[in-house]
Amino acid sequence: MGYKNNKTGYRDGLLESRAVVEKDLYAILPHDGLVNNQIPGFENVLISILGSPALGASFNDYIAEFQEGGKNERGFGGEGLETFAYVISGKLKVSDGKEEHLLTDGGYAFFPVDQLMYLENAQKEITEVFLYQRRYDAIEGHEAHKVVGNKADLQPIEYEGMKDVLLWNFLPTDDYGFDMNIHILEFQPGASHGYIETHYQEHGAYLLSGQGMYNLDNKWFPVEKGDYIFMGRYSLQCAYAVGRDEPLSYVYSKDANRNPKL
Repeated sequence: MGYKNNKTGYRDGLLESRAVVEKDLYAILPHDGLVNNQIPGFENVLISILGSPALGASFNDYIAEFQEGGKNERGFGGEGLETFAYVISGKLKVSDGKEEHLLTDGGYAFFPVDQLMYLENAQKEITEVFLYQRRYDAIEGHEAHKVVGNKADLQPIEYEGMKDVLLWNFLPTDDYGFDMNIHILEFQPGASHGYIETHYQEHGAYLLSGQGMYNLDNKWFPVEKGDYIFMGRYSLQCAYAVGRDEPLSYVYSKDANRNPKL
């Protein structure tokens, strides 16, 4: 399963952390420092708040472990919010109150603004889920729609022509009804971005596998599976995959299809 911090009591060695927090700019939250939060609506769910406006993000990110009987019958989202769920491992029932979908490993669901997402663990074992919500930025004449799918059914793209860096897009990229997208980016061992990126869009990224070195504001930091990275607007960013046994991959959000407000 995932790397959520379920330990209690003292640990061996001195207290130390790889965490780095530069509010509004960037942050790295290592898996062994995450704490469980109580969030109304979630029952039998160990959930940690990752990205949020308090960090400088325009969205909320969460990592959640649905225990046996874990659910949210109150509804996730609504009140102007769009939502997204990605199943890292396990089985999750997702419903809008009318239609139910069963998501398995790699499964995902996007619900548009004001459509509540009801969640329920569909197995006795733990189901690990990455959750996202954001206030929708509407434009006249366009609207988003529900999207449900699985990573295994998508054809990856060679990221900027690099065969050892692959990208999966979960939402339509040319539909102005969508003001954001969720991707998975995967680097084979030794692969990297082609250059240090600097752009207006912000990211929240949860590492699904591997190890790497991440450049944030021209400073290099070690990262690994289970870590969370926030990258604010215009934050310099790029990654190297340094592991030997598995690729460095992460699921991440990116705002899109909108002109900056003046």
